[in-house]
Amino acid sequence: MKSKGEIVGICATIFTAFAILSVSFLRIAIPTYTYSPMVLSEKVKSESAIKIDYQLAYPGKIGPDNPFWYAKATRDKMWLTFTFNQNKKAEISLLFADKRLSSALTLFKNNKPDLGLITLTKAEKYLESAELKMTDDNELYKKVGLSSLKHREVIENEILPITPEDLRPQVIKTLSYSKEVYTKVKEHMLSKGLVPPVNPFDLN
Repeated sequence: MKSKGEIVGICATIFTAFAILSVSFLRIAIPTYTYSPMVLSEKVKSESAIKIDYQLAYPGKIGPDNPFWYAKATRDKMWLTFTFNQNKKAEISLLFADKRLSSALTLFKNNKPDLGLITLTKAEKYLESAELKMTDDNELYKKVGLSSLKHREVIENEILPITPEDLRPQVIKTLSYSKEVYTKVKEHMLSKGLVPPVNPFDLN
């Protein structure tokens, strides 16, 4: 029978061998990219754009262009209807706002701007609804404020540049929601002696 020390030594050897093998496979699997000057310049440009430290929720596999979207949207409405706590309603509305913003961006990228605009408008209305439903929850106010800035970032930096000219005025109009939500959150937090999220758009 092997001693405890020998067993530990064998396990360590096996683990080391597996780690080396994994690294080798990764080196083979990961391709090497050569960037053209245009790609590099685009990267520099994107890095210089405003980035809000806020993670949008994953929208799920069923988007507005999916046949099952109606069932998903109905489920969302039922979820809100049967939630009676106002702050919980606000949190759910914020979740829907963030998910629909992500879906809208995907639709614009997939050359479906008309549906993208409808989804974007719904996202911003949910964002507005989240602000209206909140009661005195300072952390939630901060979260909604950050989300409103993230919505503005995505619309201005990612959606507008790929929006067809005829739809640009309507997309620009949706920015009024996130701007108004941030203003209200800021005013509320300042009235409570709290520091609202910094708005980098006003610093430019």
